[in-house]
Amino acid sequence: MIAIIGVLQIDDDISIIKKQHIQKMKSKVITILICFLLWNCSQDEPPVEVNIDREFKMGFTTWPYGPSLQDVNDTYTFIENNADIYTEHIDNNIPWNAWINDQTLPTAFTNEISGKVDRRISDKPLLLSVSLLNSSRDELASDFDGTIPTYTNLDDEDIRDAYFKHVDYLVSEFVPDYLVISIEANELRLRSPEKWDSYRSLILDVKSRIRNFYPDLKISESISLHNFYEPDVSDPSAFIEDITDHINQMDFVAISFYPFLKGLRSTSNFQEVLDFLHANVTPPIAFVETAHLAEDLRIPNLNVSIDGDESEQKDYLETLMENASNQNYEFIIWWTHRDFDALWETFPEGVKDIGQIWRDTGLLNEDGTERPAFAVWSAYLSN
Repeated sequence: MIAIIGVLQIDDDISIIKKQHIQKMKSKVITILICFLLWNCSQDEPPVEVNIDREFKMGFTTWPYGPSLQDVNDTYTFIENNADIYTEHIDNNIPWNAWINDQTLPTAFTNEISGKVDRRISDKPLLLSVSLLNSSRDELASDFDGTIPTYTNLDDEDIRDAYFKHVDYLVSEFVPDYLVISIEANELRLRSPEKWDSYRSLILDVKSRIRNFYPDLKISESISLHNFYEPDVSDPSAFIEDITDHINQMDFVAISFYPFLKGLRSTSNFQEVLDFLHANVTPPIAFVETAHLAEDLRIPNLNVSIDGDESEQKDYLETLMENASNQNYEFIIWWTHRDFDALWETFPEGVKDIGQIWRDTGLLNEDGTERPAFAVWSAYLSN
């Protein structure tokens, strides 16, 4: 997900900043039939039938649905009760100046990290996702004052050292089980191809140093599948080959995928893209962030008009879960458990249009009412 830059104050002391190898499953099959006829589910919704012995993990990011401290705490509680893995997604500013010049870290940064660390869900594996790049994925992420460090190439020594310090600090604080050391890296190859080689040199150096300190940590760089499949470049084959070669060197293939951003709406569309993915990668697959629209998306200022509905969202989740089972994925992370209308209302006007893109992708709507896709989620989770 593209980062939303801004600070959301919670009470007075908390800042929240936004943002295989293919194997056959074991032959054991358990059939579970669950019918959700609760007050917030449609009486007409058919029961969800799951015929698998699930081995992949399921979870959410901690992106909250509202701006209050209670909203944040409720989000962690929901994850604790409805997931067996979760993600802390650090996709905003990097305190470059502090890292490069050995200065005190910005309070906004340390408050954000400590607030998340204090809420660590101890009985669930944690994926830590960290972004090197800005929201457009064409340049380094900016510092807290909006600047970026001066460099000749991305793999300049001071940039490499600063990013290593940044990632090392975050890993030591969170103690994750999985690490995405760079978010949606293929988009840099798409938007600033001249920086790709120096990026690869930079990230290889930082990754190697992190691995020396944390040898058991599983490390990857995420790619956006909607910009890996049928990429909008002059030579798609070369692009796909380059990205494929890069991601097949990871401990696991980390996928960011929002089908509606590619105009994908049907089960056959979803499956076609997943088949493309399976044909091109060899390490285990993990969907480190994904979601699909449950409502129409209309953003006049961005000339965006995309149809969406709850049935289509359910179709995507069912397709994804079936593939996770059949292809032995590591895990699936759904971006937001609940529509974040209340949080979106607090966004600065300059980022409201961008933020709206993912607002209505929750498995619960803004009022907390369960959507049909949540029944699919719950059926698989209980298996």
